[in-house]
Amino acid sequence: MSGSGTLRVTGYNVRGFRSGIDAVVAVVEDLAPDVLLLQETGPRRVLRAFARAVGMQLAEDPPSPLRRRVKDAVLVRAPSRIAERRFRRFRDSRPWYPRGCAIARIDGPGAAPFWAVSVHLGLDGGERGRHVRELLALVDALEPAGPVVIGGDLNVTPDARVVASIGARLPAVTGAGAPTYPASAPTARIDHLFASPALRVIAETVGAAGAGTASDHLPVTADLERPVDDPGRSATGDRRR
Repeated sequence: MSGSGTLRVTGYNVRGFRSGIDAVVAVVEDLAPDVLLLQETGPRRVLRAFARAVGMQLAEDPPSPLRRRVKDAVLVRAPSRIAERRFRRFRDSRPWYPRGCAIARIDGPGAAPFWAVSVHLGLDGGERGRHVRELLALVDALEPAGPVVIGGDLNVTPDARVVASIGARLPAVTGAGAPTYPASAPTARIDHLFASPALRVIAETVGAAGAGTASDHLPVTADLERPVDDPGRSATGDRRR
């Protein structure tokens, strides 16, 4: 668990928990994040069982019986809590593998609220470009109510245009360092974290004990310094009068 003035955030593609819930639980317990941004979360019942196992509050995609799921999720550890859940299904996704993002507004004692976003971009470059534009428009809408942290499997390396586009908007970027994929012998950095300037990056790590076999991706973790709470500011970001 991070200290009272810091926030530990982990982004992790868990490959549908195909290596078993226990393997991913062990990785998460080793990292002890306050906020966990998951991609490829597998069946809903498995995701919920995982959330119970790690003792974290869950924001998942809403039921959608007529469409395939977008399998991103945000999990939060007490004493922080999810104050609001949102979900964005990106336009013009491939119907057999839709893309989008899970969004949660997180409150915690002594610190200002912030937004956490978990996203998984596709393999097609044109689709990625369109979806990043939607993502950045979403950031513009969220930031007046608090800083934003984004974590996800972008399926591109740090030199790609979409990484630069997000980094230009959220300049406190992690992800230029160690590779994350494939986990057993990583050669490419395709998993990234981005944060608003108000969430200053203190440290970053890639991987954890047991991560080489728990998924085909390594987790990316950052310790962020949080802004203090402003009791004169409302949940919408406006000053109270």
